[in-house]
Amino acid sequence: FCQPGGWQLSKERKQPTFFVVVLTDIDSERHYCSCLTFYEAEINLQVRDGTKEIEGEEESGLIQPAEVFAPKSLVLVSRLDYPEIFRACLGLIYTVYVDSLNVSLETLIANLCSCLVPASGGSQ
Repeated sequence: FCQPGGWQLSKERKQPTFFVVVLTDIDSERHYCSCLTFYEAEINLQVRDGTKEIEGEEESGLIQPAEVFAPKSLVLVSRLDYPEIFRACLGLIYTVYVDSLNVSLETLIANLCSCLVPASGGSQ
């Protein structure tokens, strides 16, 4: 559900996308899945019959890595329907990850999970 268009590599880095999917369990309870999908650079090297094929061109000399971008998704699942808050949380995790900030992802996620959430219908 986090990549409804399919998992495909891209030759260009695409902008991150955010969307919410609502899943219903066997007891008819809703689970809100907030998804932030982004593309990360990967190295693509293919070896074929002793020669290296890179983006359709065969070379017998030096290996030249071809950069492709693979989709990755951050997903937050909750029984609460707060899409803008979850978007901000996923955006924070994404920023820390992509910018390699000096913050432990485990600590950041633990802090987010320990936040008190207001009752439904109350003030945020």
